[in-house]
Amino acid sequence: MFSSPALCASPAPSPSRTLVWGLGLETHAVLPVRFFFIQAVDKAGVNFTTSPGENTFEVKVVSPSEPFSRIWVQLLDRHDGSFLVRYRMYASYTDLNIHVLLRNKPVAKSPYILTGSVYHESCDCPESNGALWEKYMRCPSSFAQIQHDLSVFTRVDLDRNAEEIPVRFGQRQSLCHYTIKNNQVYIKTYGEHVGFRIFMDAFLLSLTRKVTLPDIEFFVNLGDWPLEKRRAPGKLHPIFSWCGSNDTRDIVMPTYDLTESVLETMGRVSLDMMSVQGNTGPPWAEKNSTGFWRGRDSRRERLELVKMARANPTLMDAAFTNFFFFKHDESLYGPLVKHVSFFDFFKYKYQINVDGTVAAYRLPYLLAGDSVVLKQESIYYEHFYAALQPWVHYIPLKADLSDLLEKIQWAKDHDEEALEIARAGQMFARTHLMGDSIFCYYFKLFQEYAKLQVTEPKVRVGMERVEQPKDDLFPCYCHRTKVKDEL
Repeated sequence: MFSSPALCASPAPSPSRTLVWGLGLETHAVLPVRFFFIQAVDKAGVNFTTSPGENTFEVKVVSPSEPFSRIWVQLLDRHDGSFLVRYRMYASYTDLNIHVLLRNKPVAKSPYILTGSVYHESCDCPESNGALWEKYMRCPSSFAQIQHDLSVFTRVDLDRNAEEIPVRFGQRQSLCHYTIKNNQVYIKTYGEHVGFRIFMDAFLLSLTRKVTLPDIEFFVNLGDWPLEKRRAPGKLHPIFSWCGSNDTRDIVMPTYDLTESVLETMGRVSLDMMSVQGNTGPPWAEKNSTGFWRGRDSRRERLELVKMARANPTLMDAAFTNFFFFKHDESLYGPLVKHVSFFDFFKYKYQINVDGTVAAYRLPYLLAGDSVVLKQESIYYEHFYAALQPWVHYIPLKADLSDLLEKIQWAKDHDEEALEIARAGQMFARTHLMGDSIFCYYFKLFQEYAKLQVTEPKVRVGMERVEQPKDDLFPCYCHRTKVKDEL
């Protein structure tokens, strides 16, 4: 499959000096969508900082032995002199060749030959050596949030949890009780609204297709709000949640929204951490210098935000696209406006991030754009919030938004500083919130949690196996062998 053909650009990048790198050039780094990067460099060795043209480079990902390779390739211009190349494979290959071309000349070390079996997403072929898989994926040695979340649990008694957690939470909340045994996933659900299990099921199946997990047993909270409010260490129950808070002790995972976008990139979703990078709107100087927000009425501060925007239309454009929680106030804060494409958010310099029912799960995508984020102080957090720094990656707002107008005016008066914060936030998202980081986080979380277990994980009564999807059209033939002395 080919990307768009090259066109001449002036000044032109140098084929030999241009840089190409990333996990998508590695055989063993299996992801739903593989990706790598191109940095345009001129003949003098200077990096481009603006786009040399979206059609400057041509990328081909082919298998010489398979003339009709089922590989979809996209080249995304990040408009800062770099490009993100992503490709989704619908079959596995043993001789994948990646050609990066500039005016039909090979770029950097192109062609890149991926030797050995290159497995596609639905291939059930886990690497049995977890440490080796982490090396392939270039995972960090640790995550501070995981260490923080698990530090309150000195031991995890699975038999006690299996008996007590359903009694304590199972009637009023929606939970999934998972056991992973011999790298097979088993589940029992509690509560009435368990539809969101599909997100956790899908990610666990994807992860176990890639690497062998330790035997573990755990409970996942399917609701919005974190659950464990006890403070005494000996009475805590380990509950895995997509959102944490300062007044609870839940173990935080990457959100269902972010994990689904990783699995469904170039598939069912259009908003993901890669597509945002190719749709960041006009250059900074051409963006609208106002604050921008769209969403639903899931928190009272959002009502105040819309009210404030109406009183200050030269500073803010904020409106509701849906009313659900405060329908009796619709006449005060309506009328509703039409939905705006998320990519069109980046026509505005200042992105306002206000909590919904819990943390606003749009923050990763806002950071990845080319605007500066103004983030409300909150008791709620996602798995990466602790690594963010106010005034470095975002402009902080008071919880009641009382300083919002002041902060927007500050950004308008300090344009260079605001741009610097926007770029730092963007670099954070590019570095820490891509698909490889999400897989690494989950693996490390399960690995560290497993060390705390003091009883054997069991397939409990009432559990059912979550089956891997079948791919009869393009079956996978696993050729993994244990590699010794490679670490």
